[in-house]
Amino acid sequence: MDETLKKQLEITATKIRLGIIEGVFNAKSGHPGGSLSIADLMTYLYFAKMNVYPDKPDEPQRDRLVLSKGHTAPALYSTLAEKGFFPKEELKSLRHIGALLQGHPCITIPGVDMSSGSLGQGISVACGMALSGKLSNDTYKVYTVLGDGEIEEGQVWEAAMFAAHYKLDNLVAVVDNNGLQIDGKIEDVMSPYPIVEKFEAFGWHAITCDAHDFDSIEAAFDEAEKISGQPVVIVQKSIKGKGVSYMENNVSWHGAAPNKEQYDQAVAELTAHLKELEG
Repeated sequence: MDETLKKQLEITATKIRLGIIEGVFNAKSGHPGGSLSIADLMTYLYFAKMNVYPDKPDEPQRDRLVLSKGHTAPALYSTLAEKGFFPKEELKSLRHIGALLQGHPCITIPGVDMSSGSLGQGISVACGMALSGKLSNDTYKVYTVLGDGEIEEGQVWEAAMFAAHYKLDNLVAVVDNNGLQIDGKIEDVMSPYPIVEKFEAFGWHAITCDAHDFDSIEAAFDEAEKISGQPVVIVQKSIKGKGVSYMENNVSWHGAAPNKEQYDQAVAELTAHLKELEG
């Protein structure tokens, strides 16, 4: 990847992480851990990969994204705000009664392609969007982001079978493999391993990448572009809570908001990293 682009993506990802912390702190609830682990992925998709248009959020040929692990809405909202779909000030009213941004993505929000949050259902909707595109000879791509705990849901594997049967090569699923879910380590709760081999057995082309390395992310998506006749899954190895020291690899931050002291520390760490990047 071009070094200038990579640095800009790293800067944008840090701003998105700041937005995640801002939203969850002001909501006094939410899911920061899994939101932070997909911040680099969301940055790459919206600022280097997808054809999306803040001035035309309903453009028929836009690429689609379904956040199947909808509880990590703070990551999607912060990304959409950074992209210009709505003002960043909206992040401060996250989960407030009557506010635009609620706890899970809602299709009424500019830039949100599907209401989601019931785990396992998002990938099914993404399959429907992809099949519609194939039947209509449309050019858009469909991306969906799943949690590694989410793929313990049986509906995910029904959707996986569907996607392979209909040869949905306009569909790319990303599994955020941070290894933790609300009840602990995924391997202890209900192990979905081996993830790659399972998707391959269902007829998918599987790729792995480092979720926090933009060169690795780009290589994975470049490979995905070359695949014809079958859906693609990218299993990204990530760190839950990435970017905030006390949240990293700490399951207690799956669904908890920082207090004022913790908020100040998170903002200080991310701001220092941003200043370092901006040089």
